[in-house]
Amino acid sequence: MPARSRANAPAANPNVEWGVQQIMQSCDIGLIGLAVMGQNLVLNMNDHGYRVAVFNRTVSKVDEFLSREAAGTQVVGTHSIPELVQALKKPRRVMLMVKAGDTVDQMIGSILPHLEKGDIIIDGGNSHYPDSNRRAKALAEKGILFIGTGVSGGEEGARHGPSIMPGGNPAAWPRVKEIFQAIAAKVEDGTPCCDWVGEDGAGHYVKMVHNGIEYGDMQLICEAYHLLKEGIGLSAAELHDVFDEWNRGELDSFLIEITSQIFAKKDEDRTPLIDKILDSAGQKGTGKWTGISALEMGTPVTLIAEAVFARCLSALKAERVAASKILAGPKRPADQDRKSFTEDVRRALYCSKVISYAQGYMLLRDAAKEQGWNLNLGGIALMWRGGCIIRSRFLGKIKEAYDKNPQLTNLLLDDFFSGLLNDYQSSWRRAIIQAIQIGVPTPAFSTALSFYDGFRTAYLPANLLQAQRDFFGAHTYERVDKPRGEFFHTNWTGRGGRVSSGSYNA
Repeated sequence: MPARSRANAPAANPNVEWGVQQIMQSCDIGLIGLAVMGQNLVLNMNDHGYRVAVFNRTVSKVDEFLSREAAGTQVVGTHSIPELVQALKKPRRVMLMVKAGDTVDQMIGSILPHLEKGDIIIDGGNSHYPDSNRRAKALAEKGILFIGTGVSGGEEGARHGPSIMPGGNPAAWPRVKEIFQAIAAKVEDGTPCCDWVGEDGAGHYVKMVHNGIEYGDMQLICEAYHLLKEGIGLSAAELHDVFDEWNRGELDSFLIEITSQIFAKKDEDRTPLIDKILDSAGQKGTGKWTGISALEMGTPVTLIAEAVFARCLSALKAERVAASKILAGPKRPADQDRKSFTEDVRRALYCSKVISYAQGYMLLRDAAKEQGWNLNLGGIALMWRGGCIIRSRFLGKIKEAYDKNPQLTNLLLDDFFSGLLNDYQSSWRRAIIQAIQIGVPTPAFSTALSFYDGFRTAYLPANLLQAQRDFFGAHTYERVDKPRGEFFHTNWTGRGGRVSSGSYNA
């Protein structure tokens, strides 16, 4: 007979130690934080044969969970942190699914007095990677192993198979690998969408970039929707058909699939629900973190930045409504050929998506160098291939690119991606021209094309920029007829001195 959870122990048992003795050191892992993601991860672990002890700061949620969602499972409910720790096999594994920031530090502080050397704390929330760097080092000094892991896939992914991106203390990985890979999503050949990412905050960094790319993907899809709606007047039903068709081709992805379903959803009055939703976007900060990290490292992740700013602009709803009554746009051109216009938008969406991922991988590459992480870029594409929000057929092509050339410096130089951009760029340009002509903003489409044109150009006007910097600030410049690394200063007016300022690259 399986051991029962404390919540299911006989009430008013005269032997008050009965329930504790039954669960002591019987659980494979403990999880703290029973919000939607935490609950679904627990049920996922239970489905795979792991016994999970759970705790929540609002203790009543433990009993509610045991009596509802977890009824009839092997999940063990506990009512204090000491009781949770007592329930765990050694070395103890405690996973936190709590709000990022101070809450994580407070919870770690509450758990630490009850742990022993070699025990493991796992932070599965959306923590900022510098916090994970700090926690990994601080806990290592106390003999406690730390894992900071990204978990993507939302409620459905957590329940049936998320993408899991663990990083932290490498000694902890063998002790959680079996559980994580068991509950993770699987690709077609059964490979789990979970593998070790790297040291310290690497797991949360990869999750941050994932979320930044997610911002970009969503903005690109929104721009495609806006163009099709305003450019050729597609109804919600027609948009459903277009996105459903796109999802059966090379744009096959979770986000395209759910977009198709969104256009089909009717409100209570049988009109499209999409037309009732206010056009003011929210955000939780991970896209902003990605943009800040890119700026700090000097990596031109322009598309994700534009996606963040597009959300910020959307939030200025009242100001936009007022401006719409004052500021004029272009007159609408004559009717478009619907079929060719739709195909141009599809190709523009695909090309821009390629740029977004190329920029995201540039950021991963630069962060790995700066932090000393050994990131497996092809392996990261595989982890994102299933379970997560950005899962798509497209990610298989990224995995193939890095399998062919592990030293690939940029995705745009891979044969598949360079060939696609060369073939599709005429459509991409036409779609943006059409957007300009009808006055539809396409910040992500446009910055993607600008990046492409900048990256493929051997000559850029930064020579003039360097001359300007040297003119007003004596910041020096390099010369095309001299070796790189030699810096020069010109007395542009005849009145300046010979002293130049220091030169550096931000």
